[in-house]
Amino acid sequence: MTEDGVNTPNDQPDGTGEELREHEVRTALLDLLAEVGTVTATEAASRLGYSSGLCSFHLRQLARHGYIEEAPHSGGRARPWRLKQHVPAANRPMEEQFGDLARGLEDESWQRWLTQRDEAPSEWRHDEAFSAVAYLTPEEMSRVADAIRRALAPYQDREQRPLARPDGARPVALITRLFPLLPHTADGADQD
Repeated sequence: MTEDGVNTPNDQPDGTGEELREHEVRTALLDLLAEVGTVTATEAASRLGYSSGLCSFHLRQLARHGYIEEAPHSGGRARPWRLKQHVPAANRPMEEQFGDLARGLEDESWQRWLTQRDEAPSEWRHDEAFSAVAYLTPEEMSRVADAIRRALAPYQDREQRPLARPDGARPVALITRLFPLLPHTADGADQD
């Protein structure tokens, strides 16, 4: 495979203009990053069966277009990458902060789980999916979201510190979407 046809024009400013086209290597890299947290081009090549040069090229393309970023590391030649960490802006709605890329990866990961869970080790063949409807004020909805973040905080460092992971730990998708249920509309008009 050559780089022709997958590179954006050199006169395009970084991260703007032409969108990055879908590509099987980039999709596989995004899936892998969503699963393991951080990865170098060499690690990605070993896991995905592509060359490290090809993985390195596509990782740089994903970074150039704002999908991933270099992960903190202690120097050396190894260059670990991770999904872009978005810092929430206080004045932006949560749905804008979350982004379409994250939602798409979540949905794709869920569908892959549904089709492949019978292949998982027996102790991992279940999930803890649930949903609920609660009547909340906007302030209460924010407090619920904060409580969920606090409940997950003790486990967050394990992504960057693999030695902190207990034996048998695997990456688990934790997805929470809090949003108001809007009234149904008839012919495009709001109902009160």
